[in-house]
Amino acid sequence: MKRVLVGGMHHESNTFNPILTGMKDIWVKRGNEILSMNENNSMKGVVSTLLEAGYEVVPTLLARAVPNGEWDYDVYMQLKNELLLMIKNAGEIDAICLTLHGSMRVHNLGEAEGDLLHDIRLIWPSIPLITSLDMHATITPRMLQYANGFVGYKCAPHTDTFETGIHAANMVVDILDHGAKPSMSMCRIPMLVAGEQSETSVEPMKSLMSNLRLLEKRPHVMAASYLLGFPWADSSPNSIVSLVVTDGDKNLSDELSKELAEVFWARREEFHFYNETLFPEKALEVALKKIDTHAPVVISDSGDNPTAGSSGDVTNFLKMIINNPLVPQLYPPLIYQCFYDPSLVELCIKKGIGSTFIGSLGASFDKEKSTPIMREMSVHSIRKNWDNNGVDIVLLSVGSVDVVVSSHHVGAYDPEMMKSLGVDPHERKIIVVKLGYLEPEIRAISNYSVMALTDGSSNEVLTSLDYKNITRPIYPLDTDFEANLVVS
Repeated sequence: MKRVLVGGMHHESNTFNPILTGMKDIWVKRGNEILSMNENNSMKGVVSTLLEAGYEVVPTLLARAVPNGEWDYDVYMQLKNELLLMIKNAGEIDAICLTLHGSMRVHNLGEAEGDLLHDIRLIWPSIPLITSLDMHATITPRMLQYANGFVGYKCAPHTDTFETGIHAANMVVDILDHGAKPSMSMCRIPMLVAGEQSETSVEPMKSLMSNLRLLEKRPHVMAASYLLGFPWADSSPNSIVSLVVTDGDKNLSDELSKELAEVFWARREEFHFYNETLFPEKALEVALKKIDTHAPVVISDSGDNPTAGSSGDVTNFLKMIINNPLVPQLYPPLIYQCFYDPSLVELCIKKGIGSTFIGSLGASFDKEKSTPIMREMSVHSIRKNWDNNGVDIVLLSVGSVDVVVSSHHVGAYDPEMMKSLGVDPHERKIIVVKLGYLEPEIRAISNYSVMALTDGSSNEVLTSLDYKNITRPIYPLDTDFEANLVVS
């Protein structure tokens, strides 16, 4: 029985966010915990496919966290060394299949994936190594050097993570059972695009991704991906790439990756915001006008989106909402989900439901982009251990607005968060979420949505960000240049 080792680290690191991702932000599964996972994520796809192929799966360590700032160096080294020790102690193996993100960064180190793959190759320098990647992976020369093949998600929002894990595992099967000898080529496209301009249900991404799927049906093509980089990471290799893996034909992988890059570059001006997207004042104005016919209306506070790695504590949009004279007339109140403020959550739990006090909300971590809101607050409900990671959440009124506050840095897209605090989102006229494009869970509730171009570490107006390290020229920061599309 062939033995395939599995594991991974998965994080989208926002360099504009001052928070360092620490151990309390990360969930880790080890050994058989990986084999018994219920989530339909990429690792589940890898494991189930390898088991069905008759292989022994050798689980090691899988570490994940909600997008945030760069990882704390000591935390990364601790988990990496634990993973490497598991690999050393795994015995003889025939291949490695990882699930990585591709845009994970470590404070005072830089890219994580290239560093991790390098150290794995010191242990197993020549066995097949395949990994799935997030669509927003940033491919670096070291990543390309130390892996045999990558395949990225093809859906945004990322609804195909399980399928991508299956794809990565099938590449391993092709190598071990059918003798495939993967050849991987990529072509760098000097371009950035925010996720909210690259949803795959609409053009141009819809047809670009359809083309990848057609390409993968061709003989000798094992995988074809567009990996979009991560626009909120100021790093020199950050850009979009086209990447093709063939079963041994280097000329074919070079040719196809170049063709894909040329097609993508030619369509660069077609990328735009697909939903109604407005600056904050106008977004709130439109939402207030729509409530009589389209409630609940959902506004995305896109500049402070924790699932794009922002801090989740920027207060500027909430201040605007509180100061709007029409907002106090809403009943039930406008609800805002959610702020990351562990000190305030701790205080609310201590004072208890029904308490009223002068408190401080927000700007606990990112103190440059906003300031705290200091005013009277009332605690309406508390939910301890809301999820399996020990997250505590509270619902409190701040002025005439209901605000969900979390003890941990979490995504704000799940309506179950407010439901668990006693809120029926269908009854609310306006819901504000710290999010970009609407994830399926919140989209199912919304009768009308608008994205507000707010402040934060995931600011959607890329030309307003202070990039210092990214390689120039790059579109849309620069527009008057011709791309030099070179295959690696």
